Amino acid sequence: QVQLVESGGALVQPGGSLRLSCAASGLTFTRYAIGWFRQAPGKEREFVAAINGAPYYATYYADFVKGRFPIFRDNAKNTVYLQMNSLKPEDTAIYYCAATNSRTRLDSPSYDYWGQGTQVTVSS
Repeated sequence: QVQLVESGGALVQPGGSLRLSCAASGLTFTRYAIGWFRQAPGKEREFVAAINGAPYYATYYADFVKGRFPIFRDNAKNTVYLQMNSLKPEDTAIYYCAATNSRTRLDSPSYDYWGQGTQVTVSS
């Protein structure tokens, strides 16, 4: 069965950094696109970043992410990372990873599989 497990969330100060991990199992990892989404209390889930599957592994970012949150994958470990730099209080949310092999647009939440999320809190 497909399983996605997020890790790396923590309480950090503004300007700090975190690296989130999404470990996948039960799928042919290189064939799947992996996306990161986040949801803050009282708000809808929003797209953060995504990386496509083979052969090109193209990356896509929300406007607020560009230059701050690079996404990359380690296929040998079946893991996708989101490197979060220059964190702001408005980045506080539960961060989810998701996987799909049946779509072209990656910035909407219609993915096939979802993890349980990891909490990121940015506060002084």
